[in-house]
Formats: sequence, C-alpha cells, structure tokens
Amino acid sequence: MPLVTSKWMLEDAQKRGYAVGAFNVENMEMVKAVIAAAQELKAPVMLQTTPSTVKYAGLSMYAAMAAAEAEKASVPVCIHLDHGSSFELAVQAIKAGYTSVMIDGSKEPFEENVAVSKRVADVAKACGIPVEAELGKVGGKEDDLEAEADTNTDPMEAKEFVERTGITSLAVAIGTAHGFYVGTPVLDKERLSEIRKVVDIPLVLHGASGLSDEDVSDCVKRGICKVNFATELRAAYTAAVKKLLEEKPETFDPKALGKVGMAAVTELVKGRMKVLGCDGKAE
Repeated sequence: MPLVTSKWMLEDAQKRGYAVGAFNVENMEMVKAVIAAAQELKAPVMLQTTPSTVKYAGLSMYAAMAAAEAEKASVPVCIHLDHGSSFELAVQAIKAGYTSVMIDGSKEPFEENVAVSKRVADVAKACGIPVEAELGKVGGKEDDLEAEADTNTDPMEAKEFVERTGITSLAVAIGTAHGFYVGTPVLDKERLSEIRKVVDIPLVLHGASGLSDEDVSDCVKRGICKVNFATELRAAYTAAVKKLLEEKPETFDPKALGKVGMAAVTELVKGRMKVLGCDGKAE
C-alpha cells in the first residue's frame, strides 16, 4: 500500500494500549529488513532517518526506497524524519515525500523550543503531516547528536508545550539515552505516568536500544505509543556481516553481505515488535 502518515498508527496505539516500533534505517537493505518483519507479524511500522543519515544519501532517496517497499507491503508503513535539526530540514523532508517529521528543539531554551516546534507544526498541518517534538533532553549520542546530561521532562511544562505548539506527538525524557548504555539505566517511570495524566497526545520514547524488555513493556503500559530503536539495528547488521566475512573471507559480492545483514535486522525487529505489542495490529 502507499506510504501512510503516523497519525492513524499512533492514535490507534494510544487507544488500544500498544506502541508502534520506529526503526532507524541506513540503507536499502535495512528498509527491506524492517518492512519484512512488519509484514510477517502484521504490524504497522515506522522507518526513520536522522539528519546524519540524510546527509549520507539524501531525503529523496530514503523517501523513494520507503515508498517502493511500502507499495509491495500489506501493512501500513510510514517514513519519519527523526531528530529534525531545523525548520528548513523538516520542510524539505515533507517536500521529499516523508509522511511524518520530528523537529527537535530540545537543546534550546523552552520558549525557543516552543517557537520552532509551532512553526514546523503549522506548516506540516497545512500539508496533512504529523509532527513530533521533544521536551527535555535524552542523554547519550546518536549520529551527530549528543547530550552531556539528561534533563527529564517536567509534566506541567509538557502540558503547556503541547497546547502552545500544536504538535501531534511528544518525545519525553525519563532517563533513557541514545546509543548503548554503560551500566543499567534507571528510568523515572512515575514521571512518565504523571506526563500521561496531563498530556493527551501520543508519547514517544527515544533511546530504547539496550533497554530490557520489561522496561520497554512497562513504559508502553504507562502510555508510550511509539518507541525508537537505532543503535541495536546497526550493531546487528554489522555483526552479521563481520561473521560472514570471518567464516568466508573470500566473499566479495555486496549482495551476500546485504542478505545476512537483512536477516539479522529482521529477527531483531520482530522481537522488539512483539515486546511493543504491535504484532497483529495491522490485520
């Protein structure tokens, strides 16, 4: 089917108590692998690219790959700009065919974050495109994005932020981090529950690579409707390629490398989808 926006997906997830998996993709093989997992499990799915990934191949390339694979699938597929770094990039993504965008002004002071998020939301609304924004800072590093420390989301600020910006989903900081964790993460789940009480739009959890299944599942129960996974997909893909080259160093065909990478990513994504409870939700 054609690419869809994230609006229906997240609203259905909020209504039925599950979360949509949002998986960062770096190349054609990862696009195909993620959609294959969604197709097998009958799950709605979001593909994501960060600004750094966009620099690698361009917005139009990723939008075209996602559209081509979505056409062959019977499940809903969305292509989302993750951590959009500017108003201009968000608009470019919409023009290129992205069906969902994020504007990340979380590194800015509150009022500046409100201003840029509202500006993107106003333009996107006119185009029928949903907008995610972030309040609070998720620690760690992902691509060119780095936060030295976590600043968890304040529930009442979140309520004001949503009301003033017109965004359609909100990424919250509750102690997660981008990249793999050093030590065991301690999540402020009670804070998440408090945010859920005062914010009525779908909530998003970033930095889920490396979280336990129990933590992810509990966050979904407390109101998370979209969960992002990036680092662990890259690690799985690369590990599979390395294993093949170790076992068969004479391998030179890129297709052979791509096939083992795709298989590893598909299996990982299927496992995460089951934890989120989105399997079977596209039937």
